Amino acid sequence: MRSFTVAERRARLARRHFLNAPAQSPAHVAGDVVGLHATDPATPYLSLWARVPGFVLADLDAELYETRNLVKHLAMRRTLWVVRAADLPHIQSGASDRVAANERRKLVADAQKAGLCGDGDAWLDTASKAVLSHLGEHGPTSAKDLRTALPELAGHHDPAPGKRWGGETPLAPRILTALSVRGDIVRGPNDGSWTVSRPQWAPMSDWLTMGDTVSPEEARTELVRRWLRAFGPATVTDIKWWFGNTLTWARQALVDLEAVEVDLEGTPGFVLPDDLEVEPDAEPWCALLPGLDVTTMGWFDRDWYLGGHRSQVFDTNGNGGPTAWCDGRIVGAWGQDADGRIEVRLLEDVGRAAHKALQKRADDLTDWLDGVRVSPRFPSPLSKGR
Repeated sequence: MRSFTVAERRARLARRHFLNAPAQSPAHVAGDVVGLHATDPATPYLSLWARVPGFVLADLDAELYETRNLVKHLAMRRTLWVVRAADLPHIQSGASDRVAANERRKLVADAQKAGLCGDGDAWLDTASKAVLSHLGEHGPTSAKDLRTALPELAGHHDPAPGKRWGGETPLAPRILTALSVRGDIVRGPNDGSWTVSRPQWAPMSDWLTMGDTVSPEEARTELVRRWLRAFGPATVTDIKWWFGNTLTWARQALVDLEAVEVDLEGTPGFVLPDDLEVEPDAEPWCALLPGLDVTTMGWFDRDWYLGGHRSQVFDTNGNGGPTAWCDGRIVGAWGQDADGRIEVRLLEDVGRAAHKALQKRADDLTDWLDGVRVSPRFPSPLSKGR
């Protein structure tokens, strides 16, 4: 049985996630790693800064809102991603449809519990039709303006009556979420800065020309194949977690791909059958990655690149904060001081050369941000400062 050492896995990570081998473009990165996390609006920009030489904010904006080669879409693990538009048919069938069914079921139930309707399905269909009709007539529109224009979006729900953390919350954002994850509407132009998400919503049919639909089985095979190419070797638990699906689903994908079982220093892992070559050692490298970066969040089993630093660089819900990397492992975090300069906060001795390289990346990021403060949506203890 082929064995993969931790050092070899780290060398693969370096090249396949473009951390010591630069990428050509935002679409190149998003396509190769399946998608970039975008729950925190700043994350995709900072993820691309770390991987694409000379990247500027306008590069991603152009791909999202002008050429529309990239799109923001809710998919795996009910997470917002930046994905290639060409990949949407597979992502929709292989991940988003599952999330859409769950979102609809919960929203319908909550609308009925709130007393807004007797038939939650009919209520949601009516609201959805109103949104699509308005967008078709008026073009991209903000959520605020939709709520003002459409009485069908009125209504609140208290998720925890009588609880301190409960309270009446509007259902309109969830209606838009249900429509978007189903692929009916899409996040169009952003009315906020790059660190703030204030999308105008547009009909998907007006925004993009979608490819042909694919079956769930075809989507599963293709998505896991591409994911394993970028993230393998990986465990079946890694695959289950990353796609937010079941172990049965993940195992069937491995069978369909004829994936090869390998040894990950005592743990079973899997790679594609044509991906068993020995990975050459990588040249020394370092990186500063944002909170929720696709590499930081890439695996469920993280000890091989995280070591004992979990409590310092992840929050209690498992969200990764901004991280500092050296040669395939997380060695600390980063944040901004009172003047907005990037500070590297190390958890281990990385040696003189690596420390100097990390400081150079910190200085470069300070210059690139040009005074903009980035507040991670899910800060870790170390990124908040000691």
